[in-house]
Amino acid sequence: MQKPFKRIAIYGQPRSYDRHDFNEALQGLKKFLQKLNVDLFIEKETAGLLKDQDHPIVELDQLRKCCDLLIVVGGDGNMLSAGRIAAAIDIPVVGINRGRLGFLTDILPSELENKLRNILEGHYQEEKRFLLSASVQSDNTVLSKSDALNDVVLLASKVAHMIQFEIFINQQLVLNQRADGLIIATPTGSTAYALSGGGPILHPELDVIVLVPVSPHTLSSRPIVVDANSEITIKLNPTQITPACLSCDGQAPIALDSDHHIVIRKKSEKLRLIHPLDYNYYETLRSKLGWQAKYGA
Repeated sequence: MQKPFKRIAIYGQPRSYDRHDFNEALQGLKKFLQKLNVDLFIEKETAGLLKDQDHPIVELDQLRKCCDLLIVVGGDGNMLSAGRIAAAIDIPVVGINRGRLGFLTDILPSELENKLRNILEGHYQEEKRFLLSASVQSDNTVLSKSDALNDVVLLASKVAHMIQFEIFINQQLVLNQRADGLIIATPTGSTAYALSGGGPILHPELDVIVLVPVSPHTLSSRPIVVDANSEITIKLNPTQITPACLSCDGQAPIALDSDHHIVIRKKSEKLRLIHPLDYNYYETLRSKLGWQAKYGA
């Protein structure tokens, strides 16, 4: 048995879900927690959805001052948004799945009273996931910086246009790439965009990063897996005409100029992800990727 959780915060945004069903899930979670002997806090934007006037309202980045667990309602998009902040302030996170795939949000609303109660009482697994930090630089000046739990993605700003760039690992040239872009993913992100691009599934306990080219011009170009402590540098070809952009976890893209380069490193802070005791990563893969079919007559 691990340390129980007594100070709980709720976070969730409807995104692409049905707002009515999503709000019902939020209300159901709130009512369940009210029955327990916990101190309940509501994240500011979530409080607007709940029209909550009964509990303290806090900003997401201020949760560390009052809470010891963040419950995220939604899909992996909500978990990514909350997870980047939760990692920075060192607060554990558990996800209630109201999205589609839900690799990070593994408790269903129907399992609330059983699995969530057990977690709050101290019966859970804690898993740590690392993040990436990407900085856009020109010469020795950092122009912008962003974090990613899933992936850092370099893409052409125009659809069906190719860009040219060089990839360096620890200052050593790997290749000169012509492609629609490049995905740099953590093991957490290996089941997201990188998987769609033909990358491998990486177990979350692996301390590695995968680089997956997007529609490469050369058929011999393949995903590369490197040590997570590597420094990855991407230099745009200064003569290319097609504009490029960078996005971390699907956040608003950052426009790049031809003289910019990108430096990607593993962050020291990690996301503390809470799972039920019966959590099984391979079961999650079977369920989410449709591997459940069995041979039969």
